[in-house]
Amino acid sequence: MKVIFIKDVKGQGKKDDIKEVKDGYAKFLISNSLAVAYTSNSVKVLNNQIDKRKQEEQELIKECNKIKDKLKGKKIEFKVKTGKEDKVFGSISTKQISEELSKMGYDIDKKKITCDTEINSLGTHEVTVTLHKEVVFKLDVILSK
Repeated sequence: MKVIFIKDVKGQGKKDDIKEVKDGYAKFLISNSLAVAYTSNSVKVLNNQIDKRKQEEQELIKECNKIKDKLKGKKIEFKVKTGKEDKVFGSISTKQISEELSKMGYDIDKKKITCDTEINSLGTHEVTVTLHKEVVFKLDVILSK
């Protein structure tokens, strides 16, 4: 019997996969809301859902690109305390960068900001912001006295 998976099933199929399975297993999948029977109507519903998800994905990418364009070229500056030989006490974290972006009106999660090296010296540092897997850009963080 052919079924359309509506949830990921380990070792069997991923969401939206169409597979041929044994009748007994198909009944089990259907009764546990893991799959639906393959019919012309269920294929239409599946195609509509896939199209809708693609449109939502495109809208999300457009929104992320707008944010990227607004932030491109902007710099975030932190005033830090330094000791002897201009050594910074502590370092700047992605959480602090995220909070600073929030003050500027951009709600970006700290998990979407990555630093290649620790930000613990005076000067300009580059961080990577990943708003979406297709929307990635660099942002300058400046540490000054």
